[in-house]
Amino acid sequence: MKDDDELCLCFHVTRRKVLQYIRVHRPKRASQLSECYGAGTGCGWCRPFLTRLLESETPESESLPDEQQYATERQRYRADSQPDD
Repeated sequence: MKDDDELCLCFHVTRRKVLQYIRVHRPKRASQLSECYGAGTGCGWCRPFLTRLLESETPESESLPDEQQYATERQRYRADSQPDD
C-alpha cells in the first residue's frame, strides 16, 4: 500500500493521513485514530491495520497489502459480515 492509498475505505482516509496523525497526536489506543477523519468507525475492516500502524515502532515502513488486494479482501469481509435474510 502506498501512502496516498486509502486505508479506511469507508471514509476515504489515506495511509498518509493516518501516519501523520500518529506522528502529531501520538494516540495511546487504536480507538483514538477515529479522530483522524473517522478512520475505523465504518465497516471495521481497517481496524486491524490501524492497530498495526499504531503499535509499530516504525509505522512508515509497516507493510500492508497493495491497494487492489486490500479492496478485494474488504469486499469479501463485508459480504461475509452481512446478515443472511
